[in-house]
Amino acid sequence: MSQPRRFTETALILAWRNLHNFYTSPALIIPALLFPLFFFTAFAGGLSNVENVPGFDFPNGYTAFQFGFVLMQSAAFGGVFTGFGIARDFESGFSRRIMLATPHRTAMLAGYAISSFVRAVVVGAMLFAIALAVGMDYSGGVLDTVGLVALALGVNMLALLFASGVAFRFRTIQAGPLMQTPVFMVLFLTPVYVPQALLHGWIESVAAVNPLTFVIESGRSFIAGVPEELLLAFGFGAVAALVLAIWSLTGLRKAEQAGG
Repeated sequence: MSQPRRFTETALILAWRNLHNFYTSPALIIPALLFPLFFFTAFAGGLSNVENVPGFDFPNGYTAFQFGFVLMQSAAFGGVFTGFGIARDFESGFSRRIMLATPHRTAMLAGYAISSFVRAVVVGAMLFAIALAVGMDYSGGVLDTVGLVALALGVNMLALLFASGVAFRFRTIQAGPLMQTPVFMVLFLTPVYVPQALLHGWIESVAAVNPLTFVIESGRSFIAGVPEELLLAFGFGAVAALVLAIWSLTGLRKAEQAGG
């Protein structure tokens, strides 16, 4: 069997296994679907009067404003939860068997990435359908939607690369808080509830230098149909992906040296 074919088969088998485990396990699929819906309902529904605050200038209303954040949040958490799956596979000994079966261990990361992308697309589509059903004003065209999806998948990939780097190094689900907490904190140090212009105090200063602010704001601009800050958002994504890919691959190398 050729090396490229073996790489592809290993990646697809891992992707299928992770997706099968995810969609057949209520303990995994229910939180992944309900958490984003909970955040969307709590933020968009419970804080809807924020759109009447002087200075709230997002043209599509508060539901669309919050959808832009929750979509990116759900994509990020999808990557983190895939990292949990990597850690569980190491605890069960499955990853060790995969390492023995393939000379190209990067196929493992590729397989997890595929499953992470599929999960992000499914959850994102669910959120989009629900947001439209409750009256979200969406002004984006086809290209805007493509850009929004690309941003969300980029966030998903960044979260996966970070979480996988942790999982490869610790190889235990007990490292879950190390995967989730930094991602959670960085996300919530962006303009979550109000536009950046309405932030005050230390959160304003932090949000102004938080690179994910550009990603969140760019995603919201796609929803409004007037894309902005694309260079900053996608430029940050490219640089962060390179750095986090190194973090993940060096973690994989440590897992190899430790024998899985």
